Amino acid sequence: MSNYIFSSESVGEGHPDKVADTISDAILDACLTIDPKSRVACETFVKSNIVVVGGEITIPKIGQKPIGSVINIEKVIRDAVRGIGYVNSDDVFHADSIFINNYLTTQSPDIAQGVDAKSADGKKHKEQGAGDQGIMFGYACDETPELMPAPIMFAHRLGRELTRIRKAGKLAKWLRPDAKSQVAVEYTNGKPTRIVNVVISTQHAADVSHAEIEKFCIEQVIKKVLPKNLLTKDTEYLINPTGKFVVGGPQGDSGLTGRKIIVDTYGGMGRHGGGAFSGKDPSKVDRSAAYMGRWVAKNVVAAGLASKCEVQFAYAIGHPQPLSVHVDTFGTGDDSKVLSAVLKVFSFKPADIVSQLKLLRPIYSKTTNYGHFGKDDADLTWEKTDKVAALNKAYA
Repeated sequence: MSNYIFSSESVGEGHPDKVADTISDAILDACLTIDPKSRVACETFVKSNIVVVGGEITIPKIGQKPIGSVINIEKVIRDAVRGIGYVNSDDVFHADSIFINNYLTTQSPDIAQGVDAKSADGKKHKEQGAGDQGIMFGYACDETPELMPAPIMFAHRLGRELTRIRKAGKLAKWLRPDAKSQVAVEYTNGKPTRIVNVVISTQHAADVSHAEIEKFCIEQVIKKVLPKNLLTKDTEYLINPTGKFVVGGPQGDSGLTGRKIIVDTYGGMGRHGGGAFSGKDPSKVDRSAAYMGRWVAKNVVAAGLASKCEVQFAYAIGHPQPLSVHVDTFGTGDDSKVLSAVLKVFSFKPADIVSQLKLLRPIYSKTTNYGHFGKDDADLTWEKTDKVAALNKAYA
């Protein structure tokens, strides 16, 4: 279909699932600051005034010392929650009064021996292997300057602006951290031509009227950050459609790391292998290979080899090579020639992914909110279009 309507959603930093993601990535960054070779798989659960963290962490630099001897996990968690903005006097989930349960242990030696770049009983290769089996996707298209699908980028813009205004503390002091946004875009001949509707649900203080919230979100947020040429007289605005959103965040709903994988990626426009990102160090290909896929796909589109590109690869735990690599340009390019060029330019070995993208750095808190892709930040190396020339040469 060349004419259709496609919707994508985003969520704010105070959404319960994003609270969990934020805490998990904050702990990951704290570990990588101590030792870039840290192995981290940190999951977080939040509800009411409780935070539960669990998973596996090994920091080689400290040997057998307990993690708590070098990282104050409780402080990292409270600082993360404070940074989100849960510091209001009426917050049940408050940075200073949450109860924290820590169930972090060290990484299983059976997993470690499969990933480590050394031989082990039963391991067939001495190179670093993938941290797990699975399939990963990367995607890019020419709909926006970020080479991302328009619906998800528009939804992220709304969420970022709500957060910017809330944290500035001058306008709309009634704003609270929990929020969601959603944008439906009409496509004509495969190109975005109109925004059909916009949904914003934002948590708020009890003493503000729905009319004020609605006017503010439409005039001060939507009309200031979305493309004016795509907003029409027929665009529908749904602001806090339940009428009231005072109870939010972990007080209103539970949150868990890794439940917003479509928000984190392409808003449903590109396929997803199923693995979550937050709280995982780059030996976990769920995260690092998804970043690799984005880098590859974005460079293919930036090189003009296709207007849309999706890359898929698969791994087996402990194995140093991808089991398959697939490219789909959705009829906008020559798939076989693009794949041949990609395989000449990029290495998909887990160790090479980490090296090429410089992933052993505490950069992951920058990725947590408003998408892991489409951001203009030099630390997020997978957003660079530095392989355009090499791809064009390999393609010729």
